Amino acid sequence: MDVSPEHLVEQAHERFQLQDYYGAIHLLEEVVATGRAFADAHHLLGLSYCLVGQPEQALTQLDRALQLNPGYVEALLHRAIVLNELGREDEADVMFRRAAQVEGEARQVFPAPVAAKLANQHARLGDAYVESGGLNQAIHQYQEALALGPDFHDLRYKLGRLLIQAGRALDAREQFALIVRSRPTYLDAAAMLGLACYLAGDGLGARAVWEDCRERRPEDPRVEAYLAMLARNDAAVVARETATPASRPPPPPSPPPPGARGGEAGGGSRRKKS
Repeated sequence: MDVSPEHLVEQAHERFQLQDYYGAIHLLEEVVATGRAFADAHHLLGLSYCLVGQPEQALTQLDRALQLNPGYVEALLHRAIVLNELGREDEADVMFRRAAQVEGEARQVFPAPVAAKLANQHARLGDAYVESGGLNQAIHQYQEALALGPDFHDLRYKLGRLLIQAGRALDAREQFALIVRSRPTYLDAAAMLGLACYLAGDGLGARAVWEDCRERRPEDPRVEAYLAMLARNDAAVVARETATPASRPPPPPSPPPPGARGGEAGGGSRRKKS
């Protein structure tokens, strides 16, 4: 029975949420092979490749998503993140600016006081959803608030924390990265950016962010705790990799060979009586 591309993408989203990125890649490659892949499928495939350490393949898929939908803001932002990780910072800046421009064009323009009022109402509604256990609805309300006021970094910070609670570390990293780029002195956002990197599986990126935070705010105990956590994890990995055979538990005894009897080494036959 043929499975529709939409159903395969839905299954891939489930694998992605479970951090089974290779499983998501397998399903999405099936969709791409049909020639009927849409922008969301290429975008998710690009993210999956990024998270398994294959940035060039990630860029190829994100480019394909943008060919199908040039106004795909998430694909623009994630492409910028991949370029930045590859050290192609100038290209990343172009992507960030393009994403901001697309967001601005898509957003209905209200006078600044009206936009701020509406954004705060969305944020209050989001807080009410959080209190009622509606985390996904709360995230949506904060996204609506930021569509009205993309420079309201206090609301973006709350959105990032909600995304972490929802297990969406990659999306949270995107939000905190936007804050840090706009306000480098917002060290609370920088510390959370490190946490989002860590939860997304980027330990090296988390270390770089937290060490920069420690240099600028050496008295922050939270940053020290994060770095200590990384050190413990590194030590555990080294201990596992360098364990000597003597320190490992002995293997279970081998079963006797077929035909062996108790007290007779090698299982030899008994001498017949004369």
